[in-house]
Amino acid sequence: MKRIGILTAGGDTPALNATIFGAVNRAIQQGVEVVGLMSGFDSLFDPRLPHVILNPLLQAIPELDATYGGSLLGSSRKYIDQRNVHAIDQIIERLRRLQIEGLICVGGDGTLNGLQPFCDRIPTVLAPKTIDNDLGLNYPNEPDKYLLESGGDEQGGERYRILTAYEPGGEFQLNNMVNYVTPGYATAVYVAVEGVRRIRTTAESHRRVAIIEVMGRHSGFLALGNAYGQPDLILVPEFPVDVPLLVSRVKDIYRLQHNVVIVCGEGIVDAERHVMADEQQTTDPAGNLRLSGAAEALRRILIKELGDQFFKGLGNSDSAESAIFTRKVGHTQRGGRPILFDRFYAAQLGGQAVDMLLAGQTNAISILQWSEENGFYLQSYPGNGFRDRWGRIHARTLHPSFYDPRRLHISTTGIDYLLPIFTKSIGTEDVEYIRESRFDTGNLFRRYHSINTDMQKRVRYL
Repeated sequence: MKRIGILTAGGDTPALNATIFGAVNRAIQQGVEVVGLMSGFDSLFDPRLPHVILNPLLQAIPELDATYGGSLLGSSRKYIDQRNVHAIDQIIERLRRLQIEGLICVGGDGTLNGLQPFCDRIPTVLAPKTIDNDLGLNYPNEPDKYLLESGGDEQGGERYRILTAYEPGGEFQLNNMVNYVTPGYATAVYVAVEGVRRIRTTAESHRRVAIIEVMGRHSGFLALGNAYGQPDLILVPEFPVDVPLLVSRVKDIYRLQHNVVIVCGEGIVDAERHVMADEQQTTDPAGNLRLSGAAEALRRILIKELGDQFFKGLGNSDSAESAIFTRKVGHTQRGGRPILFDRFYAAQLGGQAVDMLLAGQTNAISILQWSEENGFYLQSYPGNGFRDRWGRIHARTLHPSFYDPRRLHISTTGIDYLLPIFTKSIGTEDVEYIRESRFDTGNLFRRYHSINTDMQKRVRYL
């Protein structure tokens, strides 16, 4: 194999360029040319197939920087319908004309679903990325525990139910997890935690109840990671919001310290398991929904349940509507410079993906494993190992043992899960970078220079 292609798909993460960087450098060591396909799967539909040679003469282009967030190749949420055989034939012919012999797709569960139509036509592997940390399995046979609800079909994710009680072995074993953590997660938690800590002092100063909404869709890993920000309560999508318990806990905490900070995942659900946020359908083949407004829904509940008299009875002259406010960390979680943990392991996983192609693998995933004896290490895993009996790949959800629903906070197992990731996740160079760059005098008079400008000069066409 002398030439491989690489593309980045789905939402951006801070670690995408680091993954590309690792793949290109490993390919250089193996004497393989890497072609970057622009704008994800979208480029494959273009008859001209816009692309960039990432290592001409086996030298990485200078724009490729592992410390730079996002993707220099661009991304999109467009995917190929596996039933559209004609479109697939055209795409394979374009890749053949470009002499691409293998394909690396960098993405999450949606990308893993999206690359399936190619696997029988060209060697194709996945290098993982997602801030949601939902690409993986809590234990190897987890896909076999999904049930298709009566009256459902093979498309809607809401129609599936997982039998979590069937986990083997009783006590949860962290070293049984498949793909322990995905690149992008650590940096997203780092950014969100900073937001939680800063909101805290505002809540303290003005005697407020703050509700901070983080991303993660229907997976609670991001919300759980914000335990490092020391919020008083954490609400995750896997556990329906128990309104009486939540109101009771808010009252107790507010009486004690005259402020409360709540972190909620964007996909939290009510007692009937209806998503509390507004939903909009996307084109993601994983069936993911765009969620917006979970914190506001929670705020309306607390305003009604607490009422003005609760705050006035404790010497706060504000109404409940004034005393309870919301903030969304938003897309800042997905952008910017990746911290050391993400940079290092994203690059490792990108290099592993190259080795997998050269070894003849297809429909396989480069994964990051962890054990107490060996720490973090790389493996490959078959893509079909992520599929349920109907062929669907599900986003990983937070295992119930990671969360304490009575305390509305992280459990001891959840703490054990986070410690290997974050204990040394920030390097000294990260801190030095902040010191040197944040208030660089040149920022005042130099306009921002987009990497897209430089990459556009390198784009070639069939």
